[in-house]
Amino acid sequence: MKTLTLNEAAQFLKMHPEEVRRRAKAGIIPGAKVGKCWVFVEDDLVAYLRSLYATPRQALQVGHEEKQLCHSVNVVRRGGLVSPHQAASELDALLQLKIKPKHRNSTTS
Repeated sequence: MKTLTLNEAAQFLKMHPEEVRRRAKAGIIPGAKVGKCWVFVEDDLVAYLRSLYATPRQALQVGHEEKQLCHSVNVVRRGGLVSPHQAASELDALLQLKIKPKHRNSTTS
């Protein structure tokens, strides 16, 4: 198991040493501060790099079999966006609510 200094880890990761130090301090990059110096295990840095690899996307997978993502035919849809037309219709309905006319005091002189 090989250990690396901060500068060696930065060179290995192709990053600036200060950026490696900042990320190690934040716990993003695996490393330990022993005394005043940062120490990195090469195998941990390799695992860190591999964790950054892009994962294959579902849309990019090409196959001969048809995949069905949703097996449920009894799905209840909740929430979501309201279309502008629906929102306008609801607003129109609210604006058309009948308001009781105020009683006027009518006295004739």
